[in-house]
Amino acid sequence: MHFAEGASINRPPMFGGLNYALWKTRMKIFMESIDMVIWDAVVNGPFLPMQVVKEETVKKSWSEWSESEKKKAQYDSLAKNIITSALNMDEFFRVS
Repeated sequence: MHFAEGASINRPPMFGGLNYALWKTRMKIFMESIDMVIWDAVVNGPFLPMQVVKEETVKKSWSEWSESEKKKAQYDSLAKNIITSALNMDEFFRVS
């Protein structure tokens, strides 16, 4: 199979709507090559720092996040950036 984008190690594999299984495998490898935690953010969903207030669990406001919580949340943004950069225009508008 020919990869039109050249299978660059610097750019995510492009998805044009065909052969999702191949693209997903290549995307997993690409993300893990940058940082293993990025793929974990994709699999486990967004990280939302929580706290207990009056026996109820609620989301923390941004100003209350610790440095480690901010760093962990940054992986969500990295994952979104990589995924949206890997979609052609039609697929981008389909998922946005």
